[in-house]
Amino acid sequence: MSAATGGGPILSLDTLVRLGRGLRPADPPRRLSVPDGMTAPLGCDAVAVPARFGPLVLPRLPRVGCVYADEAHWWWLVPSDSDYALEWPSPARYATGALVPHTPRLIHRPDGTFPYTPPIPLYLALCRIMGTTPTWSRVVSA
Repeated sequence: MSAATGGGPILSLDTLVRLGRGLRPADPPRRLSVPDGMTAPLGCDAVAVPARFGPLVLPRLPRVGCVYADEAHWWWLVPSDSDYALEWPSPARYATGALVPHTPRLIHRPDGTFPYTPPIPLYLALCRIMGTTPTWSRVVSA
């Protein structure tokens, strides 16, 4: 079909390939690595927050696992599926598989062999800082 018959322009395979390449992200996501000597038997996900909130979260946590940072975000390693039945408060983002857009640097490594920050205290600290009510505390209407 041609544009004249209402079918739109015909694109060659080369054109489609070039267009497809232009739609891909410049950098594929990377998995945050667990430091040498540590094990992650529960798998790893990550919770990211804008960097300005990072220093506010740290003192509110009873235990801090591995924390990674760059200029824009801080990421906390949490056990896989820590998003189950939780709505992490915006602007926090949950990254399944601890996949992040680029490789930040490790800024905190806990003592011991487990890299995790406990997800419930992290969730509550983020809700407090973001001014959000935890989802299990919200009133449910019928």
